[in-house]
Amino acid sequence: MANPKVGDGYLNNRVGPVLRASPITAGVIEAAEEDNPNKTIRVDDKIAYVRIDTDGEMILRRETLERALGRPFRMSELEVNLGSFAGRIETTDDFVRFYYEKTL
Repeated sequence: MANPKVGDGYLNNRVGPVLRASPITAGVIEAAEEDNPNKTIRVDDKIAYVRIDTDGEMILRRETLERALGRPFRMSELEVNLGSFAGRIETTDDFVRFYYEKTL
């Protein structure tokens, strides 16, 4: 069996944000780990951007982000720093959810 190539990304169920490097990045990583217990959160730091992902579904809650950052947080701040994302996205004032409807 051949090794997966970069172009084979569509063959996985990984979901999550790709953030521009910014002051909120560490807080988003912390929130991803706290809000998604029993999941392995993968962080791929490319210096200019950071890909944060997991399998199937990832939730980021405003309350958790506020605690991680130590200040009030509006979900629109996440959207401004979101360069891209994997999966589908659902946003509210209180959380953002990255997910796939189907699994491979």
